[in-house]
Amino acid sequence: MSDQTTDATTEAHAADAGIHADVRDYYRRAAAAVEEGTLRDPDRPDERWGAARYDGDAVEAAGDDLAGTSMGCGNPYALADLREGDTVLDLGSGGGLDVILSARRVGPTGKAYGVDFLDEMLDLARRNAAEAGIENVEFLHGMIEDLPLPDRSVDVVISNCVINLAPDKRPVVAEIARVLRPGGRVAISDVVADDAHAAPNGGEEWAECGAGALRESEYLSLLSEVGLVEASIERTHETGPGLFAASVRASAPA
Repeated sequence: MSDQTTDATTEAHAADAGIHADVRDYYRRAAAAVEEGTLRDPDRPDERWGAARYDGDAVEAAGDDLAGTSMGCGNPYALADLREGDTVLDLGSGGGLDVILSARRVGPTGKAYGVDFLDEMLDLARRNAAEAGIENVEFLHGMIEDLPLPDRSVDVVISNCVINLAPDKRPVVAEIARVLRPGGRVAISDVVADDAHAAPNGGEEWAECGAGALRESEYLSLLSEVGLVEASIERTHETGPGLFAASVRASAPA
């Protein structure tokens, strides 16, 4: 390996580490805001994010306090077509809303996992699950680029506005393919960029679900490259110039 290649690799790793640090700081502050009840301004609702993206039945089932912990751009729980007995994995589970809703849907014979890299979010999610009386859940500390679950161990992978936060999406998508059982499903809400949008270039906006968004064509290519099939992206609403919340679906080959 040449010195230039080594230097470029070192710089890329440093940039990735910097993005992870920024995202940690951002969501650590968000977790504190949830605890303080200051995450959202009730007098200035933003329909692009959070509980506004869930239907009334989901909010009623979760309760206003739990629904209010959502920082996502959609409702992956509604996309997932969950079935009794399914094992579900939520990438970047935050306060636990989608895990708790999923656990109720899959019932006592099913299981819902959440993975997050922040202890503050894991503590919040575990407390929310306990208060909701949900037992068929487990919240795991880990990176979405290196999931703490074995191969072919889940039926459905969900996520809500998290994959765009990863500096490198390829290992994330590869991990999704690895943990899915044959015929397993992907049901993700995420921010994607129009194909004419500028490529991600880092910066403070990364943790605000915009700077790290993949272009649609790149997203679909990645899903295909790791062996997932029937991949599709359906835009739901605009989140910024050239940026859209979208429903991302795919399957593992049967």
